[in-house]
Amino acid sequence: MAVLAHNEEDVKLLARLMRAEAESEGKLGMLLVGNVGVNRARARCLDFKDITSIKRMVFQSPGGFEATQKGYFYQRARPQEIELARKVLKGNRYNPGEFALWFFEPSGACPPQWFNQWNSGRFKAHCFYTPTQENCPGVYSTF
Repeated sequence: MAVLAHNEEDVKLLARLMRAEAESEGKLGMLLVGNVGVNRARARCLDFKDITSIKRMVFQSPGGFEATQKGYFYQRARPQEIELARKVLKGNRYNPGEFALWFFEPSGACPPQWFNQWNSGRFKAHCFYTPTQENCPGVYSTF
């Protein structure tokens, strides 16, 4: 069962985003980006109140993903990335991205907070940031 309404084009779009943002960090890195994307489309809070679909999440502006501004994002999704996108759309969550709405790559250590959101952990080069359940209950809802 899917945790977010989608069609086959949405799966491929999410797969392209996951690859473009985190291919260098392997499968888990891409799955973590997928978690952030799905969380943003489900959250209905903070910067994501009007994000109601995968397409709106991927192309959110301002505040969206930098990868959409680069040519690599526009290459066709490969079967491996499509499979990973399907996993996060089925509700699989991976630490430290399971409830995260943001991630970024700092030059050093992860700051404890980023734009008033708490660090939930680091995976390779990226730090992940999670809203409080009070501010964003939709991220924490069960499927």
